[in-house]
Amino acid sequence: MTNNPLGEEKIHKLIIEYSMPAMVGMMVNSLYNVVDRIFIGNSPDLGADGLAGITVAFPIMIILMSMGILFGLGGATLFSIKLGEGKRGEAEKALGNSFSMLLISGVLFMVFGQMLLRPLLSMFGASATVMPYAVEYMRMIFFGAVFQVGSMGMNNFIRADGEPKTAMITMFMGAGMNILLDAVFIFGLKMGMRGAALATVMAQGISFVWVMRYFISGKSKVKIKKENLMPELKIVKRVTALGIPGASLQMANSLLNAILNKNLFLYGGDIAVSAMGIINSLQMLLLLPVIGLRQGLQPIISFNFGAAKKDRVKSAAKQGVAIATVIVVISYSLTRAFPEALIAMFNRDPVLLEFGTKALRIWFFFMPVIGFQIIAASYFQAIGQSKTAMFLTLTRQVILLIPALLIFPRFWGLDGILRAAPFADIFSFMLTGAWFYFSVKNLGTSSLPRRHLS
Repeated sequence: MTNNPLGEEKIHKLIIEYSMPAMVGMMVNSLYNVVDRIFIGNSPDLGADGLAGITVAFPIMIILMSMGILFGLGGATLFSIKLGEGKRGEAEKALGNSFSMLLISGVLFMVFGQMLLRPLLSMFGASATVMPYAVEYMRMIFFGAVFQVGSMGMNNFIRADGEPKTAMITMFMGAGMNILLDAVFIFGLKMGMRGAALATVMAQGISFVWVMRYFISGKSKVKIKKENLMPELKIVKRVTALGIPGASLQMANSLLNAILNKNLFLYGGDIAVSAMGIINSLQMLLLLPVIGLRQGLQPIISFNFGAAKKDRVKSAAKQGVAIATVIVVISYSLTRAFPEALIAMFNRDPVLLEFGTKALRIWFFFMPVIGFQIIAASYFQAIGQSKTAMFLTLTRQVILLIPALLIFPRFWGLDGILRAAPFADIFSFMLTGAWFYFSVKNLGTSSLPRRHLS
């Protein structure tokens, strides 16, 4: 344990080594969704209606991604903590059980998704005009559910196994193939929404094969063993508890997008749904470096917490917050300086451009505080305080933003929908800031790590 660089190397060097590949990888991974929307929005056969279709389908895709986070990030957190404690056998069990749960959840999602597709899309706000586009896209996406859940989830273990660059290559490979196949299927073969979805599924399949090759070929330090594949209730419950904060955020995002889409259609029609789909893509693109930073910080904080090196835990958390704040301030500056150009990348419809530019400015008004909120909330997950992490993670999306989306439009109409985001951002920042400050301040006087693990 003492020879593991996670417990010995300088924190800023570890953050660069672990977070930079994750940040780049998450940016690249976001291209799955962003590139689909750019190609669809600029296709003469699809345009704004196609954008609305993929926007309505997006909440379902978020639920799918949450399964990868639940068993992938949750399992990798337990994996890192056990390695930090020197318990290699328990780390191997966490790996094997998590892998099985990823496959099981992917298969179940594929089966039930195909059965309930139209009712789900209707529940998430698909209008009669948009429904055919959304169905054509999601029908194909569901067939690749196992690939998406498996590759996304197991990539966390590659990073926790000490190979962040390999994890980054996995994302590069999948996103690169998606861009290439999107061009071929949408513009070359004129396959429309089905082509965009097929490109995504094939790219995710390639990523999944690459991930499994890492663990099967002998490159990994910790192996997937047959005797660890049978899920054990105790391990699955622990993995689930650690994965719930991140997965809950995704589930909350799904619910948020469903409510948002329905209200946008009610107050602004399909064009408002299309514009917000663009803003969601930009938000993903601009904030995913922070998510990558969070993923890179997780094994650093978890290992040192498990090894009872609390000064290193504090240092990693504080440096993570500082870096995240710099990232979001830069992103915020871009949205202030070039709002119309950012919207125009996806579609140049004059009405969409006008509303999208206005919406972008309002929705991102308090963006500079979001980076802190993400890192500070995930800090609690990394040290095993899953309930606190889940509460703080859901503060913005559930406790504040969803009620605001339901109440504000009654007073300000479409503008009220847009004002809900800055309201939730600033108050969730204040709450998380207070919680984080006292936790980090008192960390040095707390008990042994094992008592923190709920």
